[in-house]
Amino acid sequence: MISVDHRLAVQDFLVAEARLLDHRRFEEWLELWTEDATYFVPVRISKKMPGPDVVDDVGLFDDNKRSLTLRVRRLGTDVAWAEDPPSFTRRFVTNFDIQPEENGEVRVRDYLLMYRSRGDGGVHDLISGEREHVLRVDGDGFRLAHRRVVLDQASIGTKNFGVFL
Repeated sequence: MISVDHRLAVQDFLVAEARLLDHRRFEEWLELWTEDATYFVPVRISKKMPGPDVVDDVGLFDDNKRSLTLRVRRLGTDVAWAEDPPSFTRRFVTNFDIQPEENGEVRVRDYLLMYRSRGDGGVHDLISGEREHVLRVDGDGFRLAHRRVVLDQASIGTKNFGVFL
């Protein structure tokens, strides 16, 4: 069981983290991750039942802290064409399921709905999925040790998919 105060602290952390991404404050966002962090977005497939529809052997994104850092640094260059012009994003996180782990970490599942638009064409994308996080207590706050995002679509319909989820 997790206390109400602890639950609110976890939710506040994840909402603040989403705000950093929406405001393109990527360097600050990187500081939220542990050095051994993993960030994985598996491929989802559409298939007949029974059987899993998520392929954990292959990821759309399969990052660690080092590769996340490289991706963020690249966004600050003139060769990040997928994000030039940059996306306007708004992340909505909800349906928090927060479970304490025996090692002191916290496992969180939530739902993500992200609105994304680029340029002046009026076109936008909605990207939704379920996220799983492992948070570690660090001082007065949390740090992200793991994130896995299962998108709600087998084919990514959005072009230039270069944003963090």
